[in-house]
Amino acid sequence: MTGLISLIIAIIVIAIIVSIISVYNSLNMRRNQIQNAFSSLDALFIKRSDLIPNLVTVVKQYTNYEKEVLEKITQLRQSKSDTTEYTADSEVSQMMKQIMIQVENYPDLKASSQFNNLQYSWNESEEQIAASRRYLSASITDYNNGLSTFPGNVIGANFGFKKQEWQMATETQRQNVNAEDLFNK
Repeated sequence: MTGLISLIIAIIVIAIIVSIISVYNSLNMRRNQIQNAFSSLDALFIKRSDLIPNLVTVVKQYTNYEKEVLEKITQLRQSKSDTTEYTADSEVSQMMKQIMIQVENYPDLKASSQFNNLQYSWNESEEQIAASRRYLSASITDYNNGLSTFPGNVIGANFGFKKQEWQMATETQRQNVNAEDLFNK
């Protein structure tokens, strides 16, 4: 009989140890999931901070290029109508050759497609950040739920697990990013 009681006690002790190890490992994995979510979110913030200003610069440069080409075309048209045929023809021909070379290199003068690309990239970046924030919040909720329910609360308290706080936006972060400010830099 003592052998059976010893066996039952050993099984109970082993079950308790396995349960403690299981809950401990589960809490560790949840905590690691939160760190992974933070890292992923930081990667998206870095991507946005690198991508958006560079795209704005490209759009500004393309817009300036298109403006210069259109100004040259306008000057050409005005000089043709303002001057006599004999003196302006050589200048007009030279200017026309320069414009035609530029137009042949860049035949489609449409800055709107550059703006559309910027808008799409910006929107995509913000959507990825929002999805990552939702994942982070879900990870924190899952972890905190594990710490606040039995037996996780007992095991967590004994092994020094602390509740995670949700990341709250600062007042500055709650303000919309002003695209006009980016274009005026």
